[in-house]
Amino acid sequence: MVKHQPLQVYERQLCLSCITGIYGCRWKRYQRSHDDTTKWELLWSFILLFTFCLLLVWFYFWWEAHNDYSEFNWFLYNRSGEWSDGTVPILATTAAGFTYISFLMVLALCHIALRQQLNLHWLHKIGVTAALLTTIVGVISVNQTWGQEWDIVPISLQATGPFLHIGALAAVTALSWIVAGQVARTEKTKFQVVVMVLYLSVLLGLYVVPVYITSPCIMDPTTLRTRPNVIGHHGAPMLAPENTLWSFQRALQMNVTGFETDVVVSLDGVPFLMHDRTLRRTTDIGKVFPDRQMEEASFFNWTDLQQLNAGQWFLKNDPFWTVHTLSSNEKHLIANQSVCSLEQLLKLASYHNSSVIFRLSRPPLEHPRYQSWINDTLQAVQQSGVPQSLVMWTPDEYRAQVRQLAPGLVQASVEKLSPQTLHQHGIRRLLLRYNQASTQEIRDYSESQINLTLYTVNEPWLYSVLWCSGVSSVSSEAPNILKKVPYPIWLMRPDEYRLMWVSADLISFAVVIGIFIFQSYHMIRYRMSGMRSYNPEQIMLSAAVRRSSRDINVMKEKLIFSEVSNGVGSAEELYADNGYDYYTNQAISQ
Repeated sequence: MVKHQPLQVYERQLCLSCITGIYGCRWKRYQRSHDDTTKWELLWSFILLFTFCLLLVWFYFWWEAHNDYSEFNWFLYNRSGEWSDGTVPILATTAAGFTYISFLMVLALCHIALRQQLNLHWLHKIGVTAALLTTIVGVISVNQTWGQEWDIVPISLQATGPFLHIGALAAVTALSWIVAGQVARTEKTKFQVVVMVLYLSVLLGLYVVPVYITSPCIMDPTTLRTRPNVIGHHGAPMLAPENTLWSFQRALQMNVTGFETDVVVSLDGVPFLMHDRTLRRTTDIGKVFPDRQMEEASFFNWTDLQQLNAGQWFLKNDPFWTVHTLSSNEKHLIANQSVCSLEQLLKLASYHNSSVIFRLSRPPLEHPRYQSWINDTLQAVQQSGVPQSLVMWTPDEYRAQVRQLAPGLVQASVEKLSPQTLHQHGIRRLLLRYNQASTQEIRDYSESQINLTLYTVNEPWLYSVLWCSGVSSVSSEAPNILKKVPYPIWLMRPDEYRLMWVSADLISFAVVIGIFIFQSYHMIRYRMSGMRSYNPEQIMLSAAVRRSSRDINVMKEKLIFSEVSNGVGSAEELYADNGYDYYTNQAISQ
């Protein structure tokens, strides 16, 4: 005698439907499957994982490169000739791509946790491919045009490493729920071994990775050096147009101890401040001298330079997105700024007892001041009346002659040399980009009585790392931001860091063990409950078997448990009773 169970009504599984529907467009129950994922879909899963990892690094790179966005825009300007903030589209596309790929990764993990077959929809495959190729092109482009910026990654890890480790450990610990579930449910020993080896390798790697994490901020707070001096790089270019008197005055209001700038000698021998080769970006040369826009700045005489406006471009281009914070009076002052001479800057520095360090560019060979550029600059220094001890002289050319003419100048260098070499040449000050000196080298220069200044430092985290390293001063475009950093962002004793590290590892280990025990116990109880002790015939609706009426809101499934000893009816009879052909899965015409 055949025993029938009543019809079972399946409620809508909205969450599961959304997961499988968004990921693979499998919205219906009959479209889902618990079968093993095909090799083709596994390949796409690995491509998705690789894209996620690459985008994660790419996103982190641009997040930390915020310190040098202005430098990147300047590189773009030199290539295109037009000023624009190129970081905006890059950040927008990176954030969108990372969010999209992260969302797909979460859906894929949900599939694995729910034992659903992975089947990425073809539209998502196009999206993943586009994100992957775009990121690869971006990485190659940055590597070719801005390769030095990759150094920001290991430097930033000195500030973020301990906390990224905690975050990664928490994420991998959470994944143990999925891993334990997969290992407990599968009956394939080889699969269990592979999954466990991979997972435990990653987990143990995270447990020991703090051994390789180094940060100058992991130190005894009593050995922390005094706060590094902040030097205004071209003044305060976030608040005023670079290399103008108002910019340097604004920098003084932010408590800078000195100025850093670039000097060019004009056609008639007047040293003036200019960073670019031409005057196009920072003046209205296109309006005053439209036929001379591409001429080098040094081929203008001082009279012509004084006719140019050096502030209106700042209000128009808003290079640091700060114009909206300025008052109407500040905007009026900015709009009337002119090209600043070296003598004007030195007089301002002398009045406020601030130091000045500048790079002096030699004019081209055909320039009338090609031979006298050193004397022209020394003359401007002497005419300004500034104490020579406040001026840092960086050109290597004719350094011996400069010592004779102006012995009071502080000899400085912009070339990385050993402390011994610097002492041999009588150089007491060194100006380098922040990625050119490691923590150990910074300490070596400090012990050798070499005053090291690193540029350009705009972010508090970078300022904090360099502070802990022992640097004596930094050159910054954002003295208004660094002014608000009276102490390193974080400082931790070595024993405190070890305690945090060991505690995190022990907590993670305990949670992972607990999860594996729970999952194993749950699976053992499930198997012992007898649910698999018999072999019922399950009649399930498939993709090819559909009712003619599509307004049925519930799916039904007949579960017929047969007793072998009583000669149970076959599944063929059941299908025939319900109007279906068992072998073809087609409805029987009536």
